[in-house]
Amino acid sequence: MLSKKIFFILVLCLVAVSTIYAGNFSKQATLEPLLVQSGKHKHWCGVCGMNLKMFYKTSHTYEDANSKKQYCSIRCLLVDTKNESLNIDNIRVVDVKSEKLISAKDAFYVVSSKVKGTMSRVSKLAFASKSDALEFAKKYKGKVVDFNEAMNMAKESLESDINMVSKKKKKKMYPMGEKIYKKKCQEIDSTEFSQINMLKAKIKTEKLCKPLNEKQLQALSLYLFEVKRVGDLGASSEVIKVSKDEKCPICGMFVYKYPKWAAQIFYKESHLSFDGVKDLMKYYFEKDSKKIEKILVTDYYSQKAIDAKKAYYVVGSDIYGPMGVELIPFENESDAKTFSMDHKGIKILKFKDITSEEVYNLDE
Repeated sequence: MLSKKIFFILVLCLVAVSTIYAGNFSKQATLEPLLVQSGKHKHWCGVCGMNLKMFYKTSHTYEDANSKKQYCSIRCLLVDTKNESLNIDNIRVVDVKSEKLISAKDAFYVVSSKVKGTMSRVSKLAFASKSDALEFAKKYKGKVVDFNEAMNMAKESLESDINMVSKKKKKKMYPMGEKIYKKKCQEIDSTEFSQINMLKAKIKTEKLCKPLNEKQLQALSLYLFEVKRVGDLGASSEVIKVSKDEKCPICGMFVYKYPKWAAQIFYKESHLSFDGVKDLMKYYFEKDSKKIEKILVTDYYSQKAIDAKKAYYVVGSDIYGPMGVELIPFENESDAKTFSMDHKGIKILKFKDITSEEVYNLDE
């Protein structure tokens, strides 16, 4: 019995020592961080708003002819680019040892180490040389993999990671941000921003609040961008108006009962209302679309009426409409990506890419 107790105590001591050991590692930049984004918002991740200097050693960049973006983690890179065709040659990551940006395809990643992950339960840290990666893995545990395996791990854990972060924000960050906004800030219109880092830049550079530390600024920005902004968009924007006698021409249901799913097709002197995009598209494929002058759908987040042909549609999520599985519309691609991540979406389509087969397959 005594030997078992001694063994148990030794195990606890080893766990404690390894935790302290991992705690000695900092993801913060010790040198001047290399930031590829331009503008006042360049200091923060455009997906989650995290400070890039504080999480520099897990930072990734993606650059092409149109833009330069920097993320606090491989997780945020994945969230922002899930439905795009990524050119691996355009991805760089910070080498933990030199703190320089290196090609991700040539990097050696240490995954599942004792170091806490960034926006994920599992850490993924990159090195320019295999020997450096093996040395780090020996010290902090974990295993050495290439970029593709690290990315696949991020994909597999993405849903649970999003849920984990979402719970933390709802429990702590949103309430803190709301409190800060009411006590320390002037009125801020967050609806004009498409990225959270741009909102953070304006708050800080224009001194819209009393002095805030980074944690307070992050909580405030999350509340304004992910809570208040969504509500304000819905309150200030025109919604689809449906009379009580209008029935969906496909299923026969009264559309006014389902305002958050309402969609409409307009002709020169008349219009038709539908209880969801799926039924609207069935009608669209069956009729002469050349006579249609306008099509409106309801943005799932803001609940405002948006141009159907400019919208982004999430297919195959776990959110059902009045007629089951739906094509769920969003005005902004970033909102569609966020929703898709949160609700197991299969893909995102533009209006022109929706096919008749795609629509009818949803009924199966």
